[in-house]
Order: sequence, then C-alpha cells, then structure tokens
Amino acid sequence: MILHIDMDAFYASVEERENPELKGKPLIVGGQASTRGVVAAANYAARKYGIHSAMPTASAVKKCPNLLIVKPRGELYSKISKQIRTIFYRYTPIIEPLSLDEAFLDPQGSERLHGDAEAIGRQIKTDIKAELDLVASVGVAPNKFVAKLASDFGKPDGFIIVKPDDVQAFLDPLPVNKIWGVGKAANVKLSRHNIRTVCDLKTKSPQFLDQLFGQYGEQLWRLAHGIDERKVTPDSEVKSVSQETTFAQDLTYYRSIESTALYLTEEVGYRLRESALKGKTVTIKIRYDDFKTITRSRSLSFQTSQTNQLWKVVKMLFEEALGNKSFAIRLIGVGISNFSEANFSEDKELATQADLFDTPPKTPNSEPKGQLLDQLADEIKHKFGKESIKRGKSIQ
Repeated sequence: MILHIDMDAFYASVEERENPELKGKPLIVGGQASTRGVVAAANYAARKYGIHSAMPTASAVKKCPNLLIVKPRGELYSKISKQIRTIFYRYTPIIEPLSLDEAFLDPQGSERLHGDAEAIGRQIKTDIKAELDLVASVGVAPNKFVAKLASDFGKPDGFIIVKPDDVQAFLDPLPVNKIWGVGKAANVKLSRHNIRTVCDLKTKSPQFLDQLFGQYGEQLWRLAHGIDERKVTPDSEVKSVSQETTFAQDLTYYRSIESTALYLTEEVGYRLRESALKGKTVTIKIRYDDFKTITRSRSLSFQTSQTNQLWKVVKMLFEEALGNKSFAIRLIGVGISNFSEANFSEDKELATQADLFDTPPKTPNSEPKGQLLDQLADEIKHKFGKESIKRGKSIQ
C-alpha cells in the first residue's frame, strides 16, 4: 500500500497558525491587487467565494471585498516542510516529495516496526497535528494514482483508505476529469462520446481511446482500471535543480505565465547558489489542459547560477514554445542541469559570461554586475526571508 500525504491549504494554514486572529477569515497568500499580484494559496474560507490559486488578486478581491491578503514567506514554508519530512522519516525512508506540502510514502519494510500502512498514515497525521499544529489529509491505496485521488477526496482533514478489492468501486463514480490528464479540452472531447464518469471511460477500448488521444489513450484506459505501476522514488543524487507549479485552474493569458516563470527562475537560481552549483542546460516544462506535456531546453556555452542569465534563456524558451498561439496551461516548470564538477565556492574564476548590460570589471577580481546583484539579494533573503526581495514581474 502507498500513502499520499497532502497538507491542507498549506501556506494559508501556516499563516493562520502564526497569527490565530486570521483563523476562519477569508485569506489568501499572494501579491497585492495594486501590483497585479496573483493568488499563491487560499484558505477554505476564501475558497467558498470561488477563489483559487493562480487567480489574479484583483479578481479575488472582487469576489470577496473583505479578503485578507498575506505576503508569502517562502523560507518559513520551506522550514516547516523540512519538519514535516522529518516526521515522515520516522516511519519510512522511501519518500517521494512532490512539492513542499505533499509526498508519496512507501511504508513497505517498516510495517513490522510501526504497523500497517493505515496505522502509519494515522500516526503521521497525528504527529503533524500535535507537533506542528497543522492538518494533513491522507490517502492510502495500492498505487500512487489512487492514493492521491483518495487524499484529495477526503479534504479537508481527510483519511481515506482504498483497499485493493475496492479500487474499482472507488473510481467508477468519479467524474472523468478526476483522472490525471483529463483537462477541459479532453473533458469536452469525452463528453461528446457520453463519457462522463470513470465507469463510462472504463467501458471503452484502448484502441478507441488511442484514436481520440493518441499514445495517451492507453494511459487513460489503464488509469480508469486503477492500474498504475509507478514506484515511489526517493530522493537521489542531484542531477538537476528544478521548480514547478500546478495551477488550480488552467491559465490562458501570457502575463501570468511569464510572471510565474520568473518566480520559478528566481527560486532555481537561489537554490543553485545555496547548493554551490552552476549549470549550463536550461529546461522549461509546459503541461497543457489535455495533459500533453512538452519540454524545451537550451544549453549555454558556460556554467552559471546567475538569475538574470537563466531568465533570459527561460523567457526565450517560453516565447518560442507559446508564441502567439492560444493555450490553456495547467503546469509550468523551470530547471537547470549539466552541472560543473568544480564546487562553486572553490571556483570563483569559473568562466562566466557577462550580461550584455554589465559594467566591465574594474579589476581582475571584480565580479559582473549580475553576480553582485544575486549576492546582495541572497544576503537580504538570508537575513529577512526568501520573499523579502523579488523582481518586479514575478508573481510575488
């Protein structure tokens, strides 16, 4: 059995914990409406008004005029995420984090010590509440796909167990858009064939679905039958540094894509420098509403960890991929790989291409302007938190 553990309204719940006066009031974590901010997270009181992540803050305020807006504190959320991970490790070393607030766990091998998967899941949920005063929803199922659906199905404060013999009974009544990959466009296409539930989808042949969706048709058929053979993959040696985000509702306007991409690039650059790494291959990831996923990469002739240099490539890749086409996007990501062997801290003279607008170094030991800006920004983040300084176009 696999566990999927997902924190309920994580960022917003942390802010409510830090300031109990906020509890029960409509609250978002995100940017201000006056600066074209975007909702990063919404608590359940705000969600009752139809507010969701990736929504422009101005739209959220129109839906709820008394909405409270809290500036994100990424460093705090990251710290708490590590505390949650520490609790996970008490019960199993096989942990696959998906983001700061959710992860898959495989308790196999730990059951003789801590009990079966259900007992471990309940104990983790209890520990998180007792030690961190936060609430997690837990799904327990034979595979990752069903476990994640189960944790979502039980929110908030849920604990859902789907035993192997009950998988199909659990899946059949669900709307077909609960299956990974069935976004708005795919849902419309399926509705034309009177496929509205997982049970409806299950009756169709792989060949029929292949005609509708190409190679992804077989995957849809397998998921409709509760088949998911992916293993829980724990952290391994770092071969790339990446950051991605999934939108609660598909994005159709480039401004939000661009600002989110810049925010992700800043995070990747910061993590590279924190890990003393420089890379030369920049990759973006785009997942559309029909679950079609593309990646685009560009390799530089030099290693870098400078945010400005990374952003130029990221921006170019998104512009080339999206252009003037219409789109509906559910996920984007930014990553860098192909690291240099030399340690960043020991390799100050590693070849770094200067920014086009950088002032030439006055002395051989001077560093380009972009690198100095990153150093200053990192120092500010270390002192005041990761969200204390951001580029103007980023979502925060």
